[in-house]
Amino acid sequence: MKVFESKCTFDYSWNEVSTANWRKYCPWNDKSTHVIAVDTLSRTVDPSTGILRTERLITCKQAAPRWLNSLMGSKDTSHVLETSYVDPASKKVTMCSTNLTWSNLLSVSEKVVYTPMASSPESKTEFHQEAQIAALCGGWQKVKNSIEDFTVERFGQNAAKGREGFEAVLEMSRRVFGEQRELQQQGQSRTMA
Repeated sequence: MKVFESKCTFDYSWNEVSTANWRKYCPWNDKSTHVIAVDTLSRTVDPSTGILRTERLITCKQAAPRWLNSLMGSKDTSHVLETSYVDPASKKVTMCSTNLTWSNLLSVSEKVVYTPMASSPESKTEFHQEAQIAALCGGWQKVKNSIEDFTVERFGQNAAKGREGFEAVLEMSRRVFGEQRELQQQGQSRTMA
């Protein structure tokens, strides 16, 4: 098993990040064109904790070579199950994802956590990402290691694109919500005048 880990800080508040997180696969993110669909399977709020739990099915264009798809009998799409927990009391978003496609050959389990930065909780959010990648195919350890190494490298490339795309979503969200607040304030000023 191999582990990929990444940390960074977004120059946006936790409220902005946790809200924009639902839009990270929208047209504002030109780095997520591989995402074909995001379907919400369930969404519940725990009445005792206030934690929002959401399950989503993410459908992506398959990045595997055609010969491999043909050999494995798979299609041009892959599926990922994402379960997220938004805890407004502790200001923590936790997202857990696992691959459903080829899960009998390769296990990819990812965990992402967003929390306010301790030194600047009103303006910055820390991002921590960890993925555990394990080739499940039998055979030689060298083959398993090669598959895991390739997958970790690809995961790292995609993670960098994902952060870049999410930055664009955050920027656009801040601008659009700012414009909306300004319009609302103008409307309220007119009604009071």
